[in-house]
Order: sequence, then structure tokens, then C-alpha cells
Amino acid sequence: MAAGEVVKAGPVIDESQLPEGTVVTATGRISAAKAFEEAKPALPFTPVQLSRLDEALTLASRAAGLSFSVYLGPLGDGKNADTRVEAERLHASTEDASHAALIAVSPGQRVVEIVTGEEASRRLPDRGLKLVVMALVASFKEGDLVGGLVSGLRMLADQAGTPAH
Repeated sequence: MAAGEVVKAGPVIDESQLPEGTVVTATGRISAAKAFEEAKPALPFTPVQLSRLDEALTLASRAAGLSFSVYLGPLGDGKNADTRVEAERLHASTEDASHAALIAVSPGQRVVEIVTGEEASRRLPDRGLKLVVMALVASFKEGDLVGGLVSGLRMLADQAGTPAH
């Protein structure tokens, strides 16, 4: 090699073939600029699943004359949180809590809580609620979150029956 001779190592890269925003640096490294796209949080349900869930909530509430609601998310902070207390707090914040039933599901904590108000508890006995929780857990284990919630709401409405007038 002669003095002052420049030797380029590696394959020769045709810069015209590189994607827009890409260049070969003086050291031979390829540098690419990409547009920043803010990541959207992944939603737990698709619009179709939300529609199914909304319909199930509406039909169950109408049939039983009780207000049913579903909460999906953490129930308190950390592993040792009192999930029941948090579920009861959420239930108390619902409109006409006496006639309401809440299904609270915390997948991260692997917890399902059903909270009923005074009137709802008269029509939804604990034994029946335990069966609903078992059915929910079985569906969740199969990966069917929406299907489990929809069938759980139907079971609750069936157990509550129609309101006495």
C-alpha cells in the first residue's frame, strides 16, 4: 500500500439504493432517521367486543331491573392490595349503588370480585355469585375475557330474575 492511499473496507454501498432518510457516514456506518410515532396504549377490547359487552350490560340491566357494571383494571396498588375494599369503593361510586352489581376484574392481580348493593344482594345470593365467579375464571383461563363477561352478566340477570313490583 502506498503512502497516502485511502483504503475502504467492506462492500461498496450504493447510496441511491438506500431508503429516504438514510446515509452512509464517513466511517462506513449506515445511519437512518425515522419519524417518531407515539405508541398508542393497547386497548383491552376491540370495537366489536365493546359493542357485545355494552349490549350484554344493557340487556342484563333491563331484564333484572338492576344496574350492572364491569370494571377491568388494577384493584388497589401492589400485590398485597385489599382488592375487595377497592371493588367496594368502585361499587359505591355507581349510581343507585343499592340496586347495582359490579363485576371487577384485575387480570394482573388474578382477581375477580363481584360487589352487590343492598337490594341487588337480596336477589343475587352468595352461592349464585360464586358460580358466576367460577364461570368467569374458567372463560378467562381460556383467554376469552369478553365471552366470560358476557355470559357472567347473563348468569347474573338470570339469577336475579325480574323485579317484583
